[in-house]
Amino acid sequence: MFEALIRRKKPNFSASGPDSAFETTTVSLSTAVPRPLERRDDERVSPHLRNGKIIDGEGAEQLIKVRNMSAGGLMAIVGRLYEVGAQVEIELSSQKIPATVVWTRDDTIGLKFDQNVDLGELLAGRKPRHGFRARPPRLDIPCKASVRIGKTYYGVDVHDISLGGMKVEPIEEYCVGKKVIVVVESLRPVKGEVRWYSDRRAGIVFDQPLEFDQLSEWVGKRLELASLKASYQTN
Repeated sequence: MFEALIRRKKPNFSASGPDSAFETTTVSLSTAVPRPLERRDDERVSPHLRNGKIIDGEGAEQLIKVRNMSAGGLMAIVGRLYEVGAQVEIELSSQKIPATVVWTRDDTIGLKFDQNVDLGELLAGRKPRHGFRARPPRLDIPCKASVRIGKTYYGVDVHDISLGGMKVEPIEEYCVGKKVIVVVESLRPVKGEVRWYSDRRAGIVFDQPLEFDQLSEWVGKRLELASLKASYQTN
């Protein structure tokens, strides 16, 4: 039933070889949580692995790359590890799935879903209702940014960010369709285009998606800074 939906993993070549880009998320029809695999020191994260988002019990978010997935759980690459037994929420294809961390190894974790999922709906990238379209996982990490449109600079608040774009405020309606350069603290300047506007908020789509490692490292720094500030305030 699900064979046409499953993205099969290609043979495991060296990460520096020409075929490494074809590595994709492996899906199993079982309900067992995927177990850790042997990984080489020079292995890199393939851009073709399925992206997702993980949210911990305190609401902190980070992106994940899903290596293996079954109806009962998944194995994913993360920028920041969690304790075994931690209760989290996974967002895949715009669906939020409660889960528990059952193992960790290096930069990889195993997650068991609280309830088995419908792989057909999950892999199709939609919820069971007509007209629903899934969107890439977005991180709700408020911060400041500078948006340059021509010779005009806007100081804006970032409401959310993904590998492919961000939502900012305030900005003017005339900016829709304009090319921009966005500068966010600790991120390289990113070129993009304003695609939509509503009530002084705008959606910016990047010309070239951010790299997973780049955004993951940025999120880790933001979370570390927030943790240090919270610790300072309690002392």
